[in-house]
Amino acid sequence: MLTDWGFPDFDDHEGVHLFTDPATGLQAVIAVHSTALGPAAGGVRFWHYADPRAAITDALRLSRGMSFKNAMADLPMGGGKGVILADANRTKTEEMLKAFGRAVDSLGGRYVTAEDVGISEANLITIAGETRYASGLPVKASGGAGGDPGPFTARGVYLGVRAAAKRALGTDDMRGVHVAIQGLGSVGGGLARLLAKDGARLTLADVNRDRAVAMAEELGGTLADPDTILATEADIVSPNALGAILTEASIAALRCKAVAGGANNQLATRAEGQAIHDRGILYAPDYVINAGGIINVGLEYLGQGDRAEVDARIDRIPERLETVWAESERTDTPAAQVADAQAMRLIGRG
Repeated sequence: MLTDWGFPDFDDHEGVHLFTDPATGLQAVIAVHSTALGPAAGGVRFWHYADPRAAITDALRLSRGMSFKNAMADLPMGGGKGVILADANRTKTEEMLKAFGRAVDSLGGRYVTAEDVGISEANLITIAGETRYASGLPVKASGGAGGDPGPFTARGVYLGVRAAAKRALGTDDMRGVHVAIQGLGSVGGGLARLLAKDGARLTLADVNRDRAVAMAEELGGTLADPDTILATEADIVSPNALGAILTEASIAALRCKAVAGGANNQLATRAEGQAIHDRGILYAPDYVINAGGIINVGLEYLGQGDRAEVDARIDRIPERLETVWAESERTDTPAAQVADAQAMRLIGRG
């Protein structure tokens, strides 16, 4: 008899692996959602959670999203995710990262790891010293795919934001289009710079206020509080921090025509997809718009293509979004639900 093991987000995962290494202090979760299309690919997140169950839930939600993301990006890879549980001081050591690398290696290639929140390229190099099942490593002199996935994700999100402006606002010109960006890390910051070059009007927020102030000064944007920026009156709201920020309350407070951003798992629950649809707000499913990074590291791991191939595949993100939006409009079905159904069919669960 199938069970969710007490986790509503279990969603028939193929495996959920819990690791501890007392010598290094490692506590980690690796969730493998699907290997139907290939090895389960997805980054490892280093984060402090209130309790271990929250970490498991995050891994479950993120790995499912990776199955859908890789399928919709036409990559021959399944979906998985790693989470390293940080202590309150965010203590991270080389030995801890090596222990995680050995944990990845113990799965024999069912899971391929990469960078995510809290993990740098240098951290990934340390992890890769213990396993060959890692991607997102420094670009080789040959010019192949690889390296920090952040800029590639940012470029895909930028193209998705432009696509959202075209559909929701009827314009190809971003000059004067007001975009409120929550989160200014590698993805949100890269997005902000690209939009500034287009002449967009920016409202910016980040939990690191110094970073937000510096970027606002650099780009001529205005500052907002990261906890309230989603309610900014803007043309497009772009969440690029952590997930589960589109709740019943935050959707009711939206004052925009579209939501298009790079954060994973933006909808707190699947019900929020209906709520944003009912408000007539265009929504870009996160795992479709933010696929640029996994396209880069996926092609690196598979040894397929170069930078030109990566860029060509990222350029198709607006087309995929448009396919979702067109079906959503035609069937009066939430875009999130349309994308989920398309992805489920691709991994053989539809």
